[in-house]
Amino acid sequence: MQSFEKPLRPEEEKRYLEKYREGDRSAREKLIEHNLRLVAHIVKKYHSPERDLDDLISIGTIGLIKAVNTFDQTKGKRLATYAARCIDNELLMMLRQEKKLSREVSLYEPVGTDQEGNHISLMDILCTDDMEIVEQYIYKSYLQYLDMAVESLDNERDREIILMRYGLRQYRPHTQKEVAAVMNISRSYVSRIEKRTLQKLKDVYEQGPG
Repeated sequence: MQSFEKPLRPEEEKRYLEKYREGDRSAREKLIEHNLRLVAHIVKKYHSPERDLDDLISIGTIGLIKAVNTFDQTKGKRLATYAARCIDNELLMMLRQEKKLSREVSLYEPVGTDQEGNHISLMDILCTDDMEIVEQYIYKSYLQYLDMAVESLDNERDREIILMRYGLRQYRPHTQKEVAAVMNISRSYVSRIEKRTLQKLKDVYEQGPG
């Protein structure tokens, strides 16, 4: 936890949100950086020997980015409250994808716990409300835009790694370990390629799908 920035004070958060809405991209980065501690806290309840912690944090961070992109401060809530929901939704969608890959699935089988420590079943996940449906639509829209951006990459191997990691086109989402095995390279090398390639896509991706 010590490696993450401390949460912003309410007045600081408000100031950065206003700056971001005015088009200041650096303010957006600040909002993300100072809420990564929240991601690390939430992914703890999803962590298990079968799930890679770095992958969980990456997935949770996608939820955080969605939260910052879509947060409406006029509704009177703190960003962290809204972000926690988006992060949870992102991780729950990951669990749903894992369950789809399993041949025998019980709708009432526990797949995690909520913030109060109550068990969450697959049935609970499937019974989504309107807000989650909207958030999933936003998520799919950004994935489609990311797919278009990836197509512009010159390096075929880098493009393939991103497609596999984020489950684009014909792929399901792969862990860095799985990608490394397919590509016959080390996991650390996959991580370096992924970070470098995502940096190339950053400017295009942040403009959004429209």
